[in-house]
Amino acid sequence: MVKFPKLYVVGAALLIAGCVSQTKYDESQAKNAELEQQYQALNEAMGTEVASHNMQISRMQDAIKVSVNSELLFPSGGWEMSDSAKTSIAKIAKILAPHQKSKINVNGYTDSTPIGPGLAKQGITTNLILSQKRADNVMQFMVSQGVKTDLVSAHGFGEADPVASNDTPAGKAQNRRVELTVASQAK
Repeated sequence: MVKFPKLYVVGAALLIAGCVSQTKYDESQAKNAELEQQYQALNEAMGTEVASHNMQISRMQDAIKVSVNSELLFPSGGWEMSDSAKTSIAKIAKILAPHQKSKINVNGYTDSTPIGPGLAKQGITTNLILSQKRADNVMQFMVSQGVKTDLVSAHGFGEADPVASNDTPAGKAQNRRVELTVASQAK
């Protein structure tokens, strides 16, 4: 019987533990290919919105992020989607819904402008509440367009996570957004 030093045995165990099975690798590659197809389809379908800088589509390692400027979706201080917003979100849902396996997170954000008296009278007393209502509205519309209810969620973050300075009108406009994140399902 050959005796191996303890270091070799530990090293071999670590190497084996670090290996990925062919099945898991193949599953990962299939998920990546599916996300890439969705990313390409979204870019193609949303070309007008992307070109007008009302929407950005980003490919991340295990997800796709679609960031939609609030002006495209909602009137100032509102949370009900305009007809043009519904058209844009319907295009996205048409791509994602038919073979949906991935979770879609709808995240709403606002700028740092305090809530005005008009919204306060409607029970919207904070930016957090406004962002949640916007995210909920987009989520419900996506569900009406065929997105699976068990694979979509909505979260409002208010003025948290600004992507630009709230000191300028242009920065505030960037911070008023809804982000859709399509994340591959972990097994």
